[in-house]
Amino acid sequence: MKKVHIGVIGAGSISDFHLRPYRNHPDVVIEAICDNNKARAEQVATANGATKAYSDYRELLADSAIDAVSICTWNSTHAEISIAALQAGKHVLIEKPLCRTVDEAIRIQEAVRSSGNILQVGFVRRYDPNVQMLRSFVEAGEFGELYYAKASTIRRLGNPGGWFSDVDRSGGGPLIDIGVHVIDLCWYMMGRPRAVSVSGNTYYRLGNRAHIANLSRYQAADYDASKNNVEDMANALIRFENGASLFVDVSFSLHAQRNESSVKLYGDQGGLEIDPQLVMVSEKNNTILNIHPQTDSATFQVDTAFANEIAHFIECIQSGKEPLSPVEDGVEITKILNAVYTSAQLGKEVQL
Repeated sequence: MKKVHIGVIGAGSISDFHLRPYRNHPDVVIEAICDNNKARAEQVATANGATKAYSDYRELLADSAIDAVSICTWNSTHAEISIAALQAGKHVLIEKPLCRTVDEAIRIQEAVRSSGNILQVGFVRRYDPNVQMLRSFVEAGEFGELYYAKASTIRRLGNPGGWFSDVDRSGGGPLIDIGVHVIDLCWYMMGRPRAVSVSGNTYYRLGNRAHIANLSRYQAADYDASKNNVEDMANALIRFENGASLFVDVSFSLHAQRNESSVKLYGDQGGLEIDPQLVMVSEKNNTILNIHPQTDSATFQVDTAFANEIAHFIECIQSGKEPLSPVEDGVEITKILNAVYTSAQLGKEVQL
């Protein structure tokens, strides 16, 4: 098949998870890198065999040699860049979240439909081999109807600072940054039911915690502990029209004993746990059974998931099929995220 020529917009740390699979894909040519920092764009381009480096995404989108782009920029730029890319005739893989607001999400969706091009949302947890294996069990009815899920992504000291802590650029804190992964993962496993109401809480108690010593953590390139206006913790109860519910809590900073990641779903015929380790629960002969599937890894395989996500994007471009994580799903998750923030601000449950 014709090779797909890729441009990557945004050369921060998340771009590495796109660039490695692109480098290893036999049908991909990394054509160009764009970053506001031209020196960084040039450095990343050289490291990945790209012949072009830009500091303005518009120049990259004007390059007729480029077929598709990965957008790895601040959340505040997702709508602007993705719409421009679609209008320029490019296919788009956009990092999660799709964008900050429902209005932005709808405008992106309209651009996808009018352009006829592919937009794949970077809900990378869907592309983990264990998740796809478990989804096949769900579709086969092994767990019956999944009616309750709960998920936690707890960091006791994890505020990356910089743009992550600037609500204008990020759209929020841990809810929109790391909570989006587990909310989407549960929603996807439950069959993507329509959310009808959300009751949420956000807390702004601990901030950046820059004074804490003896613990290392990831910091954004533009880290500045004095600037922080996003929540450090959020929780929510999400109700769906089929009667199912999802409880989620997430944090950048919390006085917890350790970091925690937990994703669990319960059905009327069985249950499953994705994090921290893969487990299925069933009943046979009046006995509850914990089943441990034999897979390459019982935990989330991040590099494999990103490789699968990139491979799927290229396959969709070449075949024209719809992505596993289409723009419509990005819109629905954006509605849920925004409803959590709205509920927290109003101090009451909101209807969708």
